[in-house]
Amino acid sequence: MNADDIGDDLLDVLISAERLQARISELAARVDADYAGRELLLVGVLKGAVMVMADLARAMHLPVRMDWMAISSYGSGTKSSGVVRILKDLDTDISGKHVLVVEDIVDSGLTLSYLVNNLQSRDPASVAVCVLLRKRAAAQMPVDVAYTGFEIADEFVIGYGLDYAERYRNLPFIGTLAPHAYT
Repeated sequence: MNADDIGDDLLDVLISAERLQARISELAARVDADYAGRELLLVGVLKGAVMVMADLARAMHLPVRMDWMAISSYGSGTKSSGVVRILKDLDTDISGKHVLVVEDIVDSGLTLSYLVNNLQSRDPASVAVCVLLRKRAAAQMPVDVAYTGFEIADEFVIGYGLDYAERYRNLPFIGTLAPHAYT
């Protein structure tokens, strides 16, 4: 899928596929250095983090384990509902393990704050967070993020795993959705 495939639903390309891959490689190198000599469990947050988690893991040189959680606070809208639910929990016991949560975007911080607190209650060796996109202007809850791909404005974005009503996840770039597509 590319920009031509979605026509006037795309307002703008914010981050190209090439910039995404370059930044993911930089983040992977930092994670490799920070966790050298330690076993690391990557925990991806479904569904949005699928692309970033896959590319991050492939760019890393450390052997890693992977697991997934599904957390929801959006439904099919463009703003967080404020209610966080675990839809799929981990299959792995994280007690004593170094955990890196991989997330697509931090918007209000509500979902990620809930998730980090939940994981810390499971007695891991450490919990850190890697996010592709961060909207500082939208933050309602403080979240300690160790690795950030890009800071973006408070606008609704799609592509590279991010969706609107389960559409546009397979775009290879990050773009803004035209308001007529969701109003």
